[in-house]
Parts: sequence; structure tokens; C-alpha cells
Amino acid sequence: MSDYEVTLVNDNRQEFYVRFKGPEETPFAGGLWKIHVELPDQYPYKSPSIGFVNRIFHPNIDELSGSVCLDVINQTWSPMYDMINIFEVFLPQLLRYPNPTDPLNGEAAALLMREPKSYDAKVKEYVAKYASKDAADEADEESDLDDEMSSVGSYASGEDEEPAGNMEEI
Repeated sequence: MSDYEVTLVNDNRQEFYVRFKGPEETPFAGGLWKIHVELPDQYPYKSPSIGFVNRIFHPNIDELSGSVCLDVINQTWSPMYDMINIFEVFLPQLLRYPNPTDPLNGEAAALLMREPKSYDAKVKEYVAKYASKDAADEADEESDLDDEMSSVGSYASGEDEEPAGNMEEI
């Protein structure tokens, strides 16, 4: 199990950020994303809301809102799953094996199907531009913009935030 930097929002254990690294041997390798996680009151019986704060080019992730189209989170969630499953299995699998036939980002899906090498190049361009450590740090400062995470709600960043330890504490 990898260590994850987890930052609580206003000391609330139901809303936090997780720093997520792109899987090795993919065009996302070397990328660092800030993932916003919101746990519903019914968690683990109801799935968490997951969204990318900094931009990512992927067929199943909305580029502007960061919303993730992932059946296991959105439709087939089970209380047997936990946050470790999301960050160790579900998100890495989504990045490794995008599904261009069920896109949230039509441009990424079309490019992946028509020109896979161009898709990989654009992913790498986005990684360099939006998913460096500096870009993820800047996402901290910008995450209070209303349109950044519209699918999981807006929130102010930077207030009363402190690293909360690693994922195993959640």
C-alpha cells in the first residue's frame, strides 16, 4: 500500500483531498493529481463522490468539473469497498484502461479511438502542464472556484486545512 497525502477540509473526516500519482507505464506516469473526496453520511453503504481538482485529459473524466465516470463508484458500489480500493485499484485501472465508448470527454474518446499516439501525446502534455507537483499545489489555491468541482459541490480551500496523515487513518 502506498502512502497518500490526505488533507481534511475544515477538520471534517467526510470531506478531504488525496494526492494521487499517475500509474507507471501509462501516459499518466509522473502526474500528480489532487482528488476531492466527499463521503456521504451513509458511507460505506453509499459510494463517495470523487473528482479531480486539477485538469486531466481522459475519456471518462470531465475535463472541467473533474467528475469521474466509473461504474464501480457510481453504480456498482459495495460496502465491501473502501478508499484503498479507489486509490489502489479503481482509479489506476481507469487511467490504464479508458473506455472511449462511454465518454464524459468526447474529444479525448475520439482521439483515443482514431489516433492513439496523439492521445498519449496530449495526455502527456496535460500531465506536464496540469499535473506536476507545482500544478497540484496551485490547484489547492484554485479549488474554491465555483465551476471546478460542480459535481461534488464547492468549497473553500486553504482554511483550517492540515495534512491528516495517510489513507489508512480514514
